[in-house]
Amino acid sequence: MRLDGFGLFVEDMAEMIRFYRDVLGFEIKEEDNTPNVYLVKDGTLFLLYGRKDFEKMTSRRYEYVNGLNGHFEIALYVDTFEEVDEAYRKAVENGAASVLEPELEPWGQRTCYIADPEGNLIEIGSWNKPYKKKDLTEG
Repeated sequence: MRLDGFGLFVEDMAEMIRFYRDVLGFEIKEEDNTPNVYLVKDGTLFLLYGRKDFEKMTSRRYEYVNGLNGHFEIALYVDTFEEVDEAYRKAVENGAASVLEPELEPWGQRTCYIADPEGNLIEIGSWNKPYKKKDLTEG
């Protein structure tokens, strides 16, 4: 199996579409008034499912976290430490909730956390090298 994408179950589809499209730059693949919206970021499929529509489709009820969602994070990468600071600043100015201001971690990564309008955690981080080299042990 290959990872094809991942999805969030959302309460307010229009607000979440605006956030991921306008604040974080995700490309929308579907109309914004459908119960399931496909977005793409750097070749990864990202789906937004309307909670009520998904419950109807599966004939089940689900529990949802209120406030900050500590079950997972969405990780975004930028090439430089300066870009972490800039991406954080722009996201917060455009409506993201600040969770952790940019800081250099003991393991050498500069990282910060924001939250989307429904409390899902988003990390913006960098190892201060291009994405293609970030997982290599040498420079």
